[in-house]
Amino acid sequence: TLTTFEGEQIHLADLKGKVVVINFWASWCTPCEQEAADLEAAWQYYQPRGDVVFRGVNWTDTEPEAMGYMTKFNISYPSGPDLGTRIADRFRITGVPETYIVDRNGLLASAKFSPYSSIQEIMNAIDPLLVP
Repeated sequence: TLTTFEGEQIHLADLKGKVVVINFWASWCTPCEQEAADLEAAWQYYQPRGDVVFRGVNWTDTEPEAMGYMTKFNISYPSGPDLGTRIADRFRITGVPETYIVDRNGLLASAKFSPYSSIQEIMNAIDPLLVP
């Protein structure tokens, strides 16, 4: 369960049937900045479909800095703090950025342990999961 900065609770189980992109990030993370615009562009591309969702998990950060980062990069997909690193521990992350893509059946389809280099790389990870 992720509680967004806006107070919405998001349960991964409730997203079954959708492709879920979970990006772990932090405002102090320079490599995170390298992929931020591409992640937002990919979200804008897939959002109208309704079957792909993006969620940001803010790791070991403070809310003011996190909100500043989201404003700087115009991040519009739901994001929230990982209080006590509870979510990061479940995914066993080793640092940021890390991105996990969960398929429509709720199974881990891919994991990226470095920043995406382009929107095309993000789309290449998502598109195969959308084929019926």
